[in-house]
Amino acid sequence: MIAIMTGVEIPEAELEFIASRSGGPGGQNVNKVSSRITLRFDLDRTTALTAEQRERVRKKLSSRISKEGVLQISSQRTRSQDFNREDAVARFVELLRAALREEKARVKTRASRSSREERLQKKRIRTTVKQARVKGSREWDD
Repeated sequence: MIAIMTGVEIPEAELEFIASRSGGPGGQNVNKVSSRITLRFDLDRTTALTAEQRERVRKKLSSRISKEGVLQISSQRTRSQDFNREDAVARFVELLRAALREEKARVKTRASRSSREERLQKKRIRTTVKQARVKGSREWDD
């Protein structure tokens, strides 16, 4: 079981790992060894998430989920297949945690009278500074 957050655990059996050849440097070894790992997680078939959680993940990670409802994460940071597998799982956990985190509702507030007056005062000062520049440059053009 892979712990995502309290109350949410994903069975390892629901994750599919596919190894393929990695790009980038690696010498002669790069053409022989499949070190890139692609983690696939079928969001539609999982039993570990509720319907509400699945919908939240689908919304937050829509760019990473295929039309078939499969979340894919690839890792080819290292030359080792095992390290890339660990990295892919760590990134998967990180993504799901972020997607399942409930955001606090924004509380509407109003700017105070003093803050509005301060902002307008700063705008007036900035206006006079810029107007002084324009007037000053005209005198030099003559």
